[in-house]
Amino acid sequence: MPEEKTAISARQHMVTGSYELHRKQDTYYNEVLMHHHDFYEVNLFLKGEVDYSIENRIYHATPGDMLLISPNELHQPIFEEQQPAFERMVLWVDRAYLTQTASFGHALSRCFDRAAERGSNLLRPDQQMLGLMVMLLENILTERQSEEYAHDLLADTCLLQFLVMLNRLEERSSQHPAFRERSGSVVGRVLSYINDHYREELSLDLLANRFFISKYHLSREFNRLVGTSVYRYIIQKRLVMAKQMLSEGISSSEAYQQCGFGDYSSFYRAFRAEYGISPKEYVDKLKSDAAQAALHARERRSLAKRAEQSRNEAGKVQ
Repeated sequence: MPEEKTAISARQHMVTGSYELHRKQDTYYNEVLMHHHDFYEVNLFLKGEVDYSIENRIYHATPGDMLLISPNELHQPIFEEQQPAFERMVLWVDRAYLTQTASFGHALSRCFDRAAERGSNLLRPDQQMLGLMVMLLENILTERQSEEYAHDLLADTCLLQFLVMLNRLEERSSQHPAFRERSGSVVGRVLSYINDHYREELSLDLLANRFFISKYHLSREFNRLVGTSVYRYIIQKRLVMAKQMLSEGISSSEAYQQCGFGDYSSFYRAFRAEYGISPKEYVDKLKSDAAQAALHARERRSLAKRAEQSRNEAGKVQ
């Protein structure tokens, strides 16, 4: 019988709860466009090798490597024509979920922030830590499929342990980033320019003139190395920054102007085409999610307080 092929999933949004965890064995690769998320992502590679593009950096991931991807970082796997099969575990964690951990005095999003500061998304745990981290992820998968008592609580506990270990690993990691930057080509310089000047007028013609290159050559090389067109990358970068501003309470009318869109209607159409909702609906969803997260935090504090009261009363009886 011919070997069954599993296509890499193009779904880039969460559909269940505060986090999702998947173990993927990909042997057939449909195109995955450059994209970004509103949540945190961890890729832990188990078998095989693959190149992974994050912003203007390319990582060659091998078994045991981990890639940390923050919300709004543009990224994309880069597949060869005859890409060998590779296996990985992919963890998605909602922003609000990690924000809640800060109320206990430990912001577990810190490892993602520090990775961005040191300029490398790559972590390489030693064999002992790698084994422990894989075991915790396997336990999460097992418990989420279980029907036993408190299986969801045990899965959450394993997730918290994994995130704590991830932060410890990031603290111990080398400050020397292990990636191949696109700066050796004109595409790298164009990417850096777009990232710094997305508020200004940008076009293929303008960039070609600025970097003294044929617009046809720039377009071809940009598509080859980045996996998308110059125009789409500019729009995505502007939308990423606009979403960030909206999440910080900046109005839509101010966000579109600060992000280089010529008028509100252009911003509205691009936003809706990319995300499937309007800027106002996105802001309303952010408020709803924040209210839900605050409610869950209050419920957990209330449960913890009642548990402490019960222990104190039990102690008095003794």
